[in-house]
Amino acid sequence: MNDVGVEFVINGAVGEIHLNRPKALNALTLPMVDAIHHQMRLWEHDDAIAVLTIEGTGEKAFCAGGDIRGLYDARMQNKPELLDAFYRREYQLNHYMSVYPKPCIALLDGITMGGGVGVSVHGRYRVVTEKTMFAMPETGIGFFPDVGGGYFLPRCPGETGIYLGLTGARLAAADCLYTGIATHGALSADIPEIKNALATADFHADGTGYEIVCQRVDKILANYSHEHGKADLENVRAEIDAVFSAETLIDVFRNLEGNGSEFSVKVLKMLISKSPMALAVTFKQIREGAKLDLAEDLKMEFRLSQRMVEKPDLFEGVRAVIVDKDHAPRWAQGDVGQVDPRDVDAFFAPLPVTKELAI
Repeated sequence: MNDVGVEFVINGAVGEIHLNRPKALNALTLPMVDAIHHQMRLWEHDDAIAVLTIEGTGEKAFCAGGDIRGLYDARMQNKPELLDAFYRREYQLNHYMSVYPKPCIALLDGITMGGGVGVSVHGRYRVVTEKTMFAMPETGIGFFPDVGGGYFLPRCPGETGIYLGLTGARLAAADCLYTGIATHGALSADIPEIKNALATADFHADGTGYEIVCQRVDKILANYSHEHGKADLENVRAEIDAVFSAETLIDVFRNLEGNGSEFSVKVLKMLISKSPMALAVTFKQIREGAKLDLAEDLKMEFRLSQRMVEKPDLFEGVRAVIVDKDHAPRWAQGDVGQVDPRDVDAFFAPLPVTKELAI
C-alpha cells in the first residue's frame, strides 16, 4: 500500500502501520485514511494479530496533520465532495480507533499535529520521545482543533486544553505526559527495541482478552520508560487556569490584557495572530465538547468542518501559511470583538439529515 503513502507490516503478533510520506511530514491524505481503516478492519478479525502500532517514517515526523494543501486545491477546483469525504472518513477512522478491540500503540517520535493527533490520541497507548513536538495549530489557518479535539482537550488538567486549542502552543514530551495526551515516555533510540520486544512477545500465553494483552504491553513499555523531566506547563498552570476559565472569549482577552505578566503578553500576541472566527468557534467547541462523548463530539465537529470550508478564513489561512507563505493572513474579522455570536452559533446547527456524520 506504499503507493497511497502508508505501509502495513506484520511483525510477530503486531500489525504495524507505517505512515510513509516523509517529504510531506507524513501528512494524511484521504487514500491513506481509507487504507488504514480497511487494514484495521482486516486485522480486527485476524486472531494472529494481538496489537497494532502506528508510526511515521523519516527522521522528523510522526504525522504533521492532514493534507491541507490537497484540501485547498479541492476548494479552488470547486470539488466540495472531496471536502465532505475527507473529514467524514477521517472522523470515522478517529472514532474506530477509540473503540478498536485490540490495543493501538502510537509511537510519536517526532512532529505530531492535527490529523496526526487524530490517528494517535484515541488509541490505548501514546508513546512520546525527546523528538516529540505536539500541537493543535488549526486556529492559525482559520480552522478549529478537530479530530476529536473537542473531546480530549477539555479533559486535559484544568484549563490547559482550551489554552492549547486556542493558541496552538507546542508541547514537548514532558508536557504531553503532564496533560495526559501521552501515556508513556521513552527515548527515541529505544523505539526499535520497543518494537522488537512487542514483536517477540507471546501475547497469547495468558489468554487473548484485551486487558490481558494490555498487561503484557504495559510491562514492555515500563521497561523502556523515560520521564522527560518536569513539564513547562506546570510553571504556568495557575495562570492558565485563571485566564482561560473565563466564561467568554472576550473575557479571556481581557484577562490577558489586564494581567501583564510575561506569559500573558506572549499568549496575547499568539492569539491576536489567529483567525478571530476560528477562535470563537474553538472556544465554544471545547466548552461544548466537555459535555459530550467522543462520537457526539465528532458529529459536532463534522458540522463545524462543513461550515468552515464554506468560509474564507480557512483558505486565506492556508494561502498565507502553505501556498504563498507570506504569513500575513487577512481574516474576515479584524478582532474577536467583531465576531457576531449568532454567526458562531450557526456553525453548530444541524446539517440536513443525509449530510450528518454517521458513526
